[in-house]
Amino acid sequence: MDPDNDRSAANERRFGGREGCQDRRAAGQARERIIATREDQVAARETLVHAREHAASLRDAMNRQREAAVAHRENMATNLELHLREADGVQQALEIHMARLRQANEHLVITALQAQTMTEEVQLAKDQMVHMVHHDFLTGLPNRALLMERLAQAIAIARRQGTRLAVLFADLDRFKVVNDSLGHAAGDLLLQTVSKRLLQVIRSSDTACRLGGDEFVVVLTEVTNERAVSEIADKMRRTIGEPYQLGGHTAYIGVTIGVSLFPDDGGDAESLIRNADVAMYHGKHSGRDTCNFFRSQMNVRASERQRTEADLHQALQRGEFELHYQARIALENGTLTGAEALLRWQHPLLGEVLPVRFIPVAEECGLIVSIGRWVLREACRQAMAWRGAGLTCGIISVNLSALEFRHADFLANLRGILADSGLPPGQLELEITEGVLMRDADASAALLRELKQIGVLLAVDDFGTGYSSLSYLNQFPIDVLKIDQSFVRDIGVAPGGGVIVSAVIAIGGSLGQRVVAEGVENPAQLQFLRARRCDEGQGFLFSRPLPPDQFAQLLARPGACVA
Repeated sequence: MDPDNDRSAANERRFGGREGCQDRRAAGQARERIIATREDQVAARETLVHAREHAASLRDAMNRQREAAVAHRENMATNLELHLREADGVQQALEIHMARLRQANEHLVITALQAQTMTEEVQLAKDQMVHMVHHDFLTGLPNRALLMERLAQAIAIARRQGTRLAVLFADLDRFKVVNDSLGHAAGDLLLQTVSKRLLQVIRSSDTACRLGGDEFVVVLTEVTNERAVSEIADKMRRTIGEPYQLGGHTAYIGVTIGVSLFPDDGGDAESLIRNADVAMYHGKHSGRDTCNFFRSQMNVRASERQRTEADLHQALQRGEFELHYQARIALENGTLTGAEALLRWQHPLLGEVLPVRFIPVAEECGLIVSIGRWVLREACRQAMAWRGAGLTCGIISVNLSALEFRHADFLANLRGILADSGLPPGQLELEITEGVLMRDADASAALLRELKQIGVLLAVDDFGTGYSSLSYLNQFPIDVLKIDQSFVRDIGVAPGGGVIVSAVIAIGGSLGQRVVAEGVENPAQLQFLRARRCDEGQGFLFSRPLPPDQFAQLLARPGACVA
């Protein structure tokens, strides 16, 4: 039996018939539908819950995936950062390495350049050393070593070709005066200018060199005769004789040239230079600023000069010099007013050598400074010795050479001599020639003022032979004018012979300076001088130069009157 049908029949009996059964069936079906619907709703809710749970699971899974992705990304970022850091480290290391490579390359290039520069500098230094060995450092001209090489080559060529050549030995006149008065810088500039002028005169095939000091040598190749050489030498003299501008000063010099010819005057370099030098010195003693060709008889004079110079170097050490003293007399009453110290040389073999023979040589070789110092010291010592013996010599007068007057330590030396000897400065008179004073009048005036501050007397020697102007004469603090003996000698001999003497006496009187006439030898001259009120005289008429002991006898005369 079907349970459902049984349930239906029971229901029909319970609710009353078939219609009730139908109603109940419908209600049951409705309930069943409701239940089914509720079940469906429950199922749906469960499905929804499951779906939500699934969705939640999916979300959780996605969150986990996202978290994993984030962690992965973070891990990857960390790894990337580490990688980048490593890459940066590598890059930085590479950059440092590259920088070091560039720096090393730069250093290499710089080192290479420096090495090249050093090589060039070394080569330049070598070239300069070679040039210095063969050239004069001041003028740039060839020196003696290069001269000898070139002259030997020129002689060999001339000998093969049968031609002649000339050697010109040039010595500057008055260079020492410029050098001493204007200073060594001006002297150096003068030598440099002379060198340039020499190069302008000669040909490119010729050679000009500086031997040293103010001496130059020029070698002229392929000369035809003496006339051609003379023309070049005269051009040299004219060019060198033009004025020089030296630091605001205008200077004038000359040049004396000696010439020797190959093969006439020598067959080798030494002989030609020596003989040209001999000819030059012959010109120096013949008036300077000349050109002289070598002649065999010149060797005699040259040998004498060389012997004189050699003997002069030993004369001071051997005590061969002595001073003689010539009296100065007051013309008004004949009273002795002083004495001039005059140098004498007692040569052990030649006897007494006159100053005219050895003074020029001493000036040329520079010994005049040492000799002059000895003269000054000895004159002061002797004056004090006479004074100590109770003899009054008055003023002691000493001549100064140009070199001594311009020497750097002249003033200090003078002060030392006065201090050592004890001689009062006012008893010492220094004689300077007119020419020396006027070579640089401004410098001379300044030096004379310093001498006056020391207290010595100042005299212009050989006045009238130079070219001083009255304006300068008035500026110089001069005490005495000494008339040159050549003017005194003309008194009463030639018409108008005493005009210059009278003029000098008048000038001295107007300037307040005492006037001394030198070389008074006869009564007529003395009468002329007295008539014109000349203050003092000096000459053989009164006394010859005497050695110290004889001059002491003159001083011992009653009243020390000699005229």
